Amino acid sequence: MRVIENEKIKLSVAEHGAEIKSIIRKSDGKEIMWQADAAFWGRTSPVLFPLVGNYFEKKSVYDGKTYEMGQHGFARDMDFEVTLEKEDELEFRLKDNSETHEKYPFSFVLTLGYKLEGSSVRVIWKVKNTDDRTMYFSIGGHPAFNCDLDTCTLRFEKKGKKLSEITANVIAADGSGCLSDEQDKYQLDDGILKMSDELFSKDALIIEDEQADAVTLVDENRKDVLTVSFDSKLFGVWSPVGKHAPFVCIEPWYGRCDRVGFGQKLEDREHGNTLKSGDEFKADYSIAVN
Repeated sequence: MRVIENEKIKLSVAEHGAEIKSIIRKSDGKEIMWQADAAFWGRTSPVLFPLVGNYFEKKSVYDGKTYEMGQHGFARDMDFEVTLEKEDELEFRLKDNSETHEKYPFSFVLTLGYKLEGSSVRVIWKVKNTDDRTMYFSIGGHPAFNCDLDTCTLRFEKKGKKLSEITANVIAADGSGCLSDEQDKYQLDDGILKMSDELFSKDALIIEDEQADAVTLVDENRKDVLTVSFDSKLFGVWSPVGKHAPFVCIEPWYGRCDRVGFGQKLEDREHGNTLKSGDEFKADYSIAVN
């Protein structure tokens, strides 16, 4: 475990998965992050790479070969190398190997960075294509935050303006973990969406089309707990179906699961990212603790 801190917050990140394990607000010692109780969900903030969600039938096809990979890819279950450790910054690196080549055709270097900026943590992703071919991939975050679904709410904003409604894609009921053609529309009260078990009865809310660029978790006293800010075109909001879990995930994504019936060709995936040989993809999001 690697730990960095400043006068506002303390951040702990594990080498396994380069996963945030804790963000503590120093003013009162409050733990912001879900603590991975396996009775509900045994993770805290995994990186999703090179896949966000599921391939249709867990398979992709590239250059005539079929590859099988589970939900959210393999990076979250691998050990990263620590490449930078400073007072306010950490950096971790993962390279392809024989194990990843069985599931995914490309050579790559994945770098995850964490930088403290006052009371915020900036999460930085870099993907370098070290292959001699164009690379196709997705990447996303999955941070889980402590909350009571019955009393906490979410506030959605776009460039500082509170939204009046938001539309989410719906996961198919067939157990595939892929999208149906159904959508749900939610009316918001001054940007606020109430949470409950019922809200997540169809699995994650998958929100496309750059509808929001910030989501704030608001407590039972109508005080802001934290804000996740991002510039991705889509994001997810999730808590486990039917478990009344004491957390919610706010997930910036560059990619998502396939639709039911998708033809499985890797280069044709919706919201997939394309990276030429030798090029590097960079993106980030922030978690601001209030």
